[in-house]
Amino acid sequence: MRLHDLSTTALRGVTRNRSRALLTMLGIIIGVGAVVLMTSVGKSMESVILGQISALGPKTIALWPGKNGPEMGAATLNPDFDSIKLSDVEALKRLRTVSNIAPGIFIEGKTTYGTEETDTRVMGASPEAYTNQVVTIAEGRLHDAQDEFDGRFVAVLGPDTARDLFYNQSPIGKRISIGNHKYTVIGVLEPVGTQFFQNADERVVIPFETARIVSGRTYVDMVSMQSTEDPADAIDDIQWLLRRRHKIVPPATGASTDNDDFLVRSSAQAQEILSTVSISLTVFITMIAAISLVVGGIGIMNIMLVAVTERTREIGLRKALGAQGRDILLQFLIEAVTLTFLGGLVGLIGGLGVNALIVAIATRFLERYIFAVNPIAIVAALLMAAGTGLAFGIYPARKASRLNPIEALRYE
Repeated sequence: MRLHDLSTTALRGVTRNRSRALLTMLGIIIGVGAVVLMTSVGKSMESVILGQISALGPKTIALWPGKNGPEMGAATLNPDFDSIKLSDVEALKRLRTVSNIAPGIFIEGKTTYGTEETDTRVMGASPEAYTNQVVTIAEGRLHDAQDEFDGRFVAVLGPDTARDLFYNQSPIGKRISIGNHKYTVIGVLEPVGTQFFQNADERVVIPFETARIVSGRTYVDMVSMQSTEDPADAIDDIQWLLRRRHKIVPPATGASTDNDDFLVRSSAQAQEILSTVSISLTVFITMIAAISLVVGGIGIMNIMLVAVTERTREIGLRKALGAQGRDILLQFLIEAVTLTFLGGLVGLIGGLGVNALIVAIATRFLERYIFAVNPIAIVAALLMAAGTGLAFGIYPARKASRLNPIEALRYE
């Protein structure tokens, strides 16, 4: 028989019992849909985070107290929250491999103006922090070295904070309260959106020296800087300096740095970590999808065996009329592949649809979140679906092709 005739016959067999065919395809639909959805969401998030990291520049380096970085900022959770002293910051300024040293202190307290109140991230930072984070001013000015030297009580607002407190009014020159102190607003930043899952537009920046005076701190919450040479060499110098100052025994070559009471990372290292996580996530998703496809494949095989039993007389009649065993084999294989491929298409459409819904919701919180699709993952998922039909359809197809036509015609 011609391939066209076999395909037509196979498609007729698939659509003979549509409810059963749909239930049979369910495992394939879930498997392919999961692959498409998770890889698309992963690619979207990767593009968001990579965009945020690249905006910092390839030579940006960040230093945090403790072993776990910014996610362990609370003193109750991080026993080394005060490990980076002001004297350490001054020592860092003497290194030749780094520049633009910008210490930072986070301050707790409500930000208010009149009867308006908002929760914001208040950070005391030196002027160099603006260069390290690549921010631009929308209105007014950024605080400068003179503000630092004088310890002035001035503040630069993120656009969301300015809107929440002042609505459509210009905040420049107005006095806001943070905790028990008043600050004069001197500038408003341009919107930058979400950075590392925090809304950077809700921040308030005050001079570092002012924050130090208000908090009475002798330690800092973070330090950002720029490497003047290879970032890896700069990190080596930072680690050497802080270990010597903190009396930490240096680890052997390639050994763990668990004894360190600080964490230092470059933007390039952050990109490498993200790539590693992305690869691990892809492998994990592939394993889940493979399990789902195997379960779906077993369902396909069982239904095809039932179909062979139900159509025994039909198979016997076709053989009696001249159909060869390979024709029967090919017909049932086409049916199995058609079931899995259609399931793959439904899963693909469903995965893309859910992804579009996620994008519509996520863009309200992540301005740079985009609809991203991994074409390789889509093609691979459809090929895996078709391959599943081929692998699990071969046994029922061979069983059908080997039926004796005389015994098949006698089957009741």
